[in-house]
Amino acid sequence: MDIAQLGDRILTGDRRALARAITLVESGRDDHRTQASALLERLNGARRQAMRIGLSGTPGVGKSTFIEAFGMHLVELGLRVAVLAVDPSSSRSGGSILGDKTRMERLSRERNAFIRPSPSQTHLGGVARRTREAVALCEAAGFDVVLIETVGVGQSETVVAEMSDLFLLLLAPAGGDELQGVKRGIMEMADLILVNKADGDLKPAATRTCADYAGALRLLRKRPQDPQEFPKAMMVSALQEDGLVIAWDEMQALITWRKENGFWDATRANQARYWFDQEVRQTLLARLDTPEARSQMDSLAEGVARGELGPAVAAKRMLQSLSSA
Repeated sequence: MDIAQLGDRILTGDRRALARAITLVESGRDDHRTQASALLERLNGARRQAMRIGLSGTPGVGKSTFIEAFGMHLVELGLRVAVLAVDPSSSRSGGSILGDKTRMERLSRERNAFIRPSPSQTHLGGVARRTREAVALCEAAGFDVVLIETVGVGQSETVVAEMSDLFLLLLAPAGGDELQGVKRGIMEMADLILVNKADGDLKPAATRTCADYAGALRLLRKRPQDPQEFPKAMMVSALQEDGLVIAWDEMQALITWRKENGFWDATRANQARYWFDQEVRQTLLARLDTPEARSQMDSLAEGVARGELGPAVAAKRMLQSLSSA
């Protein structure tokens, strides 16, 4: 693969080249990882930035419907929109349905939209390890907004927050005691809470749910990167495309405030440090996945199981063998 040529095609906005590059960065082969690193380093010089919007929500809340309606609104405004939809992978078979592109039929036909479903590969939080690199590729290709849809509300949703400029939490009305059902941690990360399906018979329930969350947000500790009125809760209807204009205006207002007050650049710098740390950790863990390392791990594990070695002693021996390799 000619990395230089692929990089040049991405910089011109070639969608086919972008899709090929995302496949490359998602690969776990050593030669592909080397090529992916070279490609990303080459594209880094373009210094292009998009608005990165992370989006999460409980299953059935209408994330795909919302993303399609919201994406269509952005396209109509003349913006180029990329959607990275992370699909759950089976822990048994490793397979994923990857049906998001099918559900977003209108948006997938737009020339200024790009939809890429990716398997979560069983990573916690529903964000594939290489999603961050896919975001960087979309930025280099000239997209104005990158939407990152995660699998759902989980314990490691901080991962998507570490690659986003805005984090949206999508909720449905009439879902029972949702203030108990959604962890406090994910509420503290959300910049906007959007109560979807605020239409028809569900509109009164949506109004109550939105009021509950607005009250709950006022009790949370104030974050330095937020103006006085944020974070906030709002109602939207993806089905009727109601509330999307106001939601977009609020997102732009928040981003503008953060840029003017220095939080945009500071957050991006902190995220870069975070991903450097994660890359080092993941690379070290990958050294345990070689046939030689697995064989030695199995041998030491047998010794631990028989009581011949303590777990700490066996672990020390394993680490010593890795450091001397």
